[in-house]
Amino acid sequence: MLTVRLVCVGKLKETYWREAVAEYAKRLQPFCKFEIRELPEERLPSDPSSAQIQAALEREGEAILKQSAGQLIPLCIEGKQTGSEGFARRLSAAMQSPGAVTLAIGSSYGLSPHVKQAGEGLSMSEMTFPHQLARVMLCEQLYRAFQILNHTKYHK
Repeated sequence: MLTVRLVCVGKLKETYWREAVAEYAKRLQPFCKFEIRELPEERLPSDPSSAQIQAALEREGEAILKQSAGQLIPLCIEGKQTGSEGFARRLSAAMQSPGAVTLAIGSSYGLSPHVKQAGEGLSMSEMTFPHQLARVMLCEQLYRAFQILNHTKYHK
């Protein structure tokens, strides 16, 4: 069974986000071993310099890479956009070899270049979403992808 690991910088603060992710985690159980690893966001001053942001991203990036297993898919605006069917095909390809897939969501400043270069990126949209919402959306798309692969009526 494929391990799908979601590595996120930052925690879900509101109960409704946590409940939504928990619901999709429960729905994913028959299809994969689903794991979420939350990493602390680096502390920055209220008006950080570019150098401070880059240093924080590098530290967060090192932590992300340490928690990653198998194929890494960084979520970033520079990544490739795909539909739900394309995402399902990507998961299907990953399932052909034993191991894991790690999806990485960075902090509000994004991901370090090292993380972006470590795998083929995925962009959910040209729009910007709060990290909490992006996490819920990604969990739903994971569930949808497995439903597509199993030919259910969930994806219409």
